[in-house]
Amino acid sequence: MREVILKAVANPPKILWGPFLPVMVNMGIQFPMMFMFLGTLEINPLWFMASIILGHIVCIAMGAREPHISAMVQAYGQSAKKTNNLYKAKGNKFAP
Repeated sequence: MREVILKAVANPPKILWGPFLPVMVNMGIQFPMMFMFLGTLEINPLWFMASIILGHIVCIAMGAREPHISAMVQAYGQSAKKTNNLYKAKGNKFAP
């Protein structure tokens, strides 16, 4: 049991050598844009394949520099929530 936990912490999930979350965001943006441009302007899809590969190479470079970037983005998303203060005060107060 302990090996599984250590392996998961040491080796974050990857998709084709790139960190999971940035790769999924890249695909989630590039593929719908490709299909919209294909349907409206009838552009050759090879241009979009080049941009998808370039975006994936950038994601791989980010993952090589910081392997846990997916966890960092998820942690920022959970901690960057705005809070409602009970009393007027400057800044965010996490305790009521």
